[in-house]
Amino acid sequence: MPKVSIGDAEIHYERHGQGPTLMLVPGLNGTGVSWRNQVPAFAKHFDVVVHDHRGCGQSTPSKIEYSVDQMASDALRLMDALGIEKAHYLGHSTGGAMGQALAIDHPDRIDGLVLSATWAKSDAYFKRLFAARKRALRDSGPEAYMKASNLALLPPWFIAERTAEVDAMEAMALKNFGLPEIWESRIDAISVHDRLGQIGRIRHRTLVLVAEDDMVTPLYFAKQLAAAIPKATLKTLKTGGHMCMITVPDDYNRAVLDWLTAIEHV
Repeated sequence: MPKVSIGDAEIHYERHGQGPTLMLVPGLNGTGVSWRNQVPAFAKHFDVVVHDHRGCGQSTPSKIEYSVDQMASDALRLMDALGIEKAHYLGHSTGGAMGQALAIDHPDRIDGLVLSATWAKSDAYFKRLFAARKRALRDSGPEAYMKASNLALLPPWFIAERTAEVDAMEAMALKNFGLPEIWESRIDAISVHDRLGQIGRIRHRTLVLVAEDDMVTPLYFAKQLAAAIPKATLKTLKTGGHMCMITVPDDYNRAVLDWLTAIEHV
């Protein structure tokens, strides 16, 4: 599996397809495998790059103080290492927080921007949710953390109807879990994310995408983003929960591809 140095860490990445470059950037779990239902479809149209965040999956397990800006910097340095001057960027959840930072601080490196199930500023609900998840990890360990977290990440119908798939997802996540202290630092990082006062500076064509039953980054976060970003389009999925790219991949892929291919032809 390919890895590339970004200076003080090695980042595991994969690259598929041809065409304009599309960065697929995962959420808090930080592993590129989160996009397993998207890569085959998107690679028919784009040069798709997926990676494991530093501290996650097969990338360097750095014991540092994590922050959204640091994660965004790592993504930018990955682009540098791969010779990518500018790319479409699809960031989910934490990846979307990183995308806001990149679009604001390095606007020349981003073309089309997709903000998937993400938020501009951590509020009391968000902080309470992740404080509870962090406490579950510290007190009960990774397996209990994962099972408890999935009650918020996945819609009830998915857990009820596709139990074997949920079990397999949890087994995969536990295999790639990494160091609990890194998870705790990353939770601390997203719990203080705040770009609300700056997102109006984003001038990129932007798709804000969320499922209406998302319990981690509820619909009001997406409406806030779409209202503040001048060239934003809001698209909602009727169901899918926070991990809608896994639970309703056909609907998710269609929404993203329809928008990306449309802006490619403008």
